[in-house]
Amino acid sequence: MEIKYNLKEIYWRPILKIKAQGLLCPEPIMMLHKAIQDAQEGERIELYATDPSTEKDVDRFCEFLGHNLLKKNKKSDIFYFLIQKNEGAIEK
Repeated sequence: MEIKYNLKEIYWRPILKIKAQGLLCPEPIMMLHKAIQDAQEGERIELYATDPSTEKDVDRFCEFLGHNLLKKNKKSDIFYFLIQKNEGAIEK
């Protein structure tokens, strides 16, 4: 499944990369949470993971905390997510 948005408006934002391949739940989400806390509003984070549970975890993380899941896809056995820290999102 791939979610597409007009990314032209956000290309100028910095990207933080998280390489969580080979890590199991909850490590990829914990790394994402730390990156979100360290990021400035509007910054984007790329998450690469191989644990299949990460797909639903990232969806729920973004929905619950109010961040934007800009893109997600799977190539072979690597999941890719592009998340944007949302202004005014809940910090937990």
